[in-house]
Amino acid sequence: MAVLRVKFTRNQRDKLAQVLWLLNWVSVVTGIVLFSLGIFLKVEINKRRDLMAKEEIHALPNMLIAVGLIACIINFFGGKICYDCVDTNKFLRWKLVMLPYIIFTFFFTLCVLVGALMCYSMHRELEESLVLGLWDAMRFYKDTDIPGRCFLKRTVDLLQIQFQCCGSKGHRDWFKIQWISSRYLDVSKRKVLDRLHSNVEGKYLVDGVPFSCCNVNSPRPCIQYQLTNNSAHFNYDYQTDELNLWRRGCHQALVEYYTNIMHSIGLAVLLIWLFELSVLTGVRYLQTALENVLQNGDPESESDGWLLENSFVETARSNFSMIKNLGKCNQIDTAENRDPNIDRPCTAHYGPDSMPPKQMPVAS
Repeated sequence: MAVLRVKFTRNQRDKLAQVLWLLNWVSVVTGIVLFSLGIFLKVEINKRRDLMAKEEIHALPNMLIAVGLIACIINFFGGKICYDCVDTNKFLRWKLVMLPYIIFTFFFTLCVLVGALMCYSMHRELEESLVLGLWDAMRFYKDTDIPGRCFLKRTVDLLQIQFQCCGSKGHRDWFKIQWISSRYLDVSKRKVLDRLHSNVEGKYLVDGVPFSCCNVNSPRPCIQYQLTNNSAHFNYDYQTDELNLWRRGCHQALVEYYTNIMHSIGLAVLLIWLFELSVLTGVRYLQTALENVLQNGDPESESDGWLLENSFVETARSNFSMIKNLGKCNQIDTAENRDPNIDRPCTAHYGPDSMPPKQMPVAS
């Protein structure tokens, strides 16, 4: 029994073809939107690619770009088909093409759905990538004279100023690393040497932060150094006074920023998927209705259209049997390739100059 059977008149089939022609052109625009969203996300990621340790995050914008380009091609081709389907005679040119086109478009819509789901499922990968990337950028903050790292100080400072954040999880992260270059340390001073020898790794660790951590909204001049020393500053208590630094960590700020972008893109891609699915459903109805008209032989007659000719269970069973038979044929071909003298299971093939063997007469 056919699934979701609908009866169409000649006028309804023509209107359906015209509407689908228009919707396919709208789908070309949605493909451009998908391509633009992928470009936008790729640009946003590339702006701070030095702060991301994993390359898996680039798979999402690349997929959106590819899906957008394919959508433009598919829907342009589908618009041409639907435009010709207004005339039953022109439909004959596309009869053999429409079913492969529908199958290919179906798998394409699945790719769009996968892209939408990826926008909501890559939160963990984003967090891990930013944790490792931010920590590496902070460790190389001082390496302004090393090729390949000399720009990281500017990148981190702009990040902390733009997103109003400090460190990875907070300002205390700067206490754990040496962020002042050794070329600006006077090793002839006793205080500097004592601080270098105060830890096993020989790093110059201070309870201070870069200038970009300073909160510009604070009425007090920025306190960058000796943050834990109350006696170093007048009317200052490290435990109770609110620091004039950005309170939020840059990891949280970036995760929230990219999460909002991905969720917004994911919602747009999900709506595009629903639209593409509706267009595909209409094309399937148009194809089956026109094929039934050709079987009737009367272009003016009514015809039935459906999504599946048989039920879901029967369709799945027949597809499974088809795949199973293909697997058996592949096994037979493999066996024949191994042993050329093996008898073929079906028909024997003879060369152009050879004749089939004569049958022996049966004794009476």
